[in-house]
Amino acid sequence: MDNPFEPRGKRAPKVNRLLALDAWVDSTLYEWQFRLSEFWEGLTVFFRRFRFTGWRRLVFEVLGEGATMGAAGSVVLLALAMPAFEETAGDWRAQGDFAVTFLDRYGQEIGQRGLIQRDSIPVDELPDHVVKAVLATEDRRFFEHYGIDFMGLLRALSENVRANSVVQGGSTLTQQLAKNLFLSNERTFERKVKEAFLAVWLETNLTKKQILQLYLDRGYMGGGTFGIAAAADFYFGKGVKDLTLAEAAMLAGLFKAPAKYAPHVNLPAARARANTVLSNMVESGFMTEGQVLSARLHPASVVDRGDKKSPDYFLDWAFEEVKRIAQEKRIQTHSLVARTTIDTGIQRSAEESVDVHIKQYGAEYGVTEGAMVVIETNGAVRAIVGGMDYGASQFNRATKALRQTGSSFKPYVYATAMEQGFTPDSVISDGPIDWGGWTPKNYTRGYSGSMTLTTALVKSINTVPVRLAMDHLGIDPIRETARKMGVESPLSEHKTMVLGISGMTVMDQATGYSVFAEGGMTGLRHGITQLTTHSGEVVYDFGTDGPKPRRVLSEQAVKAMNDMMVLVPEIGTARRAALPGIRSAGKTGTTQSYRDAWYVGFTGNYTAAVWLGNDDFRPTRNMTGGSLPAMVWERVMEFAHQNIDLKPIPYIDAPFVDAKTAAKAQAAAKKAAESVGASSERPPVLSSTTTRLLREMSDAFRTAPRLDTPPEPSTLSAL
Repeated sequence: MDNPFEPRGKRAPKVNRLLALDAWVDSTLYEWQFRLSEFWEGLTVFFRRFRFTGWRRLVFEVLGEGATMGAAGSVVLLALAMPAFEETAGDWRAQGDFAVTFLDRYGQEIGQRGLIQRDSIPVDELPDHVVKAVLATEDRRFFEHYGIDFMGLLRALSENVRANSVVQGGSTLTQQLAKNLFLSNERTFERKVKEAFLAVWLETNLTKKQILQLYLDRGYMGGGTFGIAAAADFYFGKGVKDLTLAEAAMLAGLFKAPAKYAPHVNLPAARARANTVLSNMVESGFMTEGQVLSARLHPASVVDRGDKKSPDYFLDWAFEEVKRIAQEKRIQTHSLVARTTIDTGIQRSAEESVDVHIKQYGAEYGVTEGAMVVIETNGAVRAIVGGMDYGASQFNRATKALRQTGSSFKPYVYATAMEQGFTPDSVISDGPIDWGGWTPKNYTRGYSGSMTLTTALVKSINTVPVRLAMDHLGIDPIRETARKMGVESPLSEHKTMVLGISGMTVMDQATGYSVFAEGGMTGLRHGITQLTTHSGEVVYDFGTDGPKPRRVLSEQAVKAMNDMMVLVPEIGTARRAALPGIRSAGKTGTTQSYRDAWYVGFTGNYTAAVWLGNDDFRPTRNMTGGSLPAMVWERVMEFAHQNIDLKPIPYIDAPFVDAKTAAKAQAAAKKAAESVGASSERPPVLSSTTTRLLREMSDAFRTAPRLDTPPEPSTLSAL
């Protein structure tokens, strides 16, 4: 028998090659292991030379751990700073915020919003004491450090420890600029890390003068002003080049806490802070005590701006309108003058009416807040009341609060019905109704059988509009009608929307109802008539750049709606809203549990919407839209219609109460028709600049010698 392990024939060379490969692998691995062992042993012997004992070992361990932790910390810090560096990729020098000066409809200034800025003044042109006052207070070693001042940080730390409170900050001027340009004011470790990295980045990319320039131009100085040039104009009525030492010290003191030291708010605190700045200038060696003594003895005084009340709720809304227009029209200039539509007389009347009625009847009705919007029939918003006290709450209840509208939503339902062929005389059943389990009931809890749509609207019957929507109209067409009429608030898709379950703003209500006053046209509402730069260049004009009006309701539908709605203040639920001498139209609204009460009405001249209630949705004491809201509306509208040409509500019969008023209105309408291009606006008042120029010219002419006076002999000889 053959031995199976004995090589035979061609099999023998193959087996030999495999054995040779195996032997080579074993020998190679052994050799590598041996050489690595020798290397490791040599390395160990080498490092034994650096082995320390005693205090040397302690120092070495501390340094080693410190290096490790430092490397890890650097990685962490860099990771934290990376989001901040992303901000530097954009146009960070650009001033993205708006600075808007607002004028009323006649050209008189009524307030400002956004950044109040002026043209930048180069550092080299600034008075020496202005720069020294800022540096002595904010960063004495500004020209010696590279963004982070470790010596200043240690000095501030020691002063704070000595005083047992925070009396000095360790941030450099560059760090403060980094915060102003790129970061927020939140006090977090992450923000401080980003601030430090960005300060070094600024020092790398800008010169010291450029950094100081940006700091002086971008720092918030209180009173809505940004930059020392704007602050000089706002507080002292002069250019920054004309500042005295006392005034420069007062402005330099604002960089730390502008709200606390703003001189127009707290002049004693501002003067005390200015005195501290003067002391800093002496301690830093920038000036001597003798040089600052006069500024201590004669502190700065600020411009008296009086106690003129500003229409703040209107200005807040108008500011948003300016930003919207600038975005839509791609206006690049952010420092603008906006001529608005506000009528300060109507605005004061609206504020007074809301205030007086709530203070007089608020306890009785359990109501604490109110809002109102007045729009003229040309679409100009004449007044906005967003609450009782702007100082207590800046929330604009007229433009931002969504409150259920109740029955004041019904005109949108009836307008949809009129467009689909119904008439005021169409008869609908007022009986029990069940719409998918929803069984709405009338305010009286009773039913009156079949009735016309006019009767249903005047008496504010609930079942009739619900039956219209359920059997004839549908929900979507009603929502679409409201949207076309200018309602921007989101409306519910639920069937209860028919009775005003959706929240709407007062502005939306006034906008929607103004379609009835404007004969079925929409797209006219506006608060800005013109935007110009401070040099006078017109960048937006509503007449040419604004949206064009469009018809959303047919004349037939408008006539039907107005014929019905004029009866509401006459024989319906809003008799307290009836105006003397002229017919008005409108609709009341009261929500569940009396939480919200509305009256929205219009004449041929104005549309106004009133809401009263409570911010916390607390129910009132049985207040309906026909009570206090109607009274507020009537008082304002009576004032607004004084000494103006009365216009009739479109398409209604007998629009005026007496023949004398009707004849006067007809004469005014005829005169307006004959006057080509006649404007409904009152004549504009001249701007303050033009008025001042004309006054100077008048004074010059007044003091000039009369032409009929014989000249003096010296004058003749000169000739």
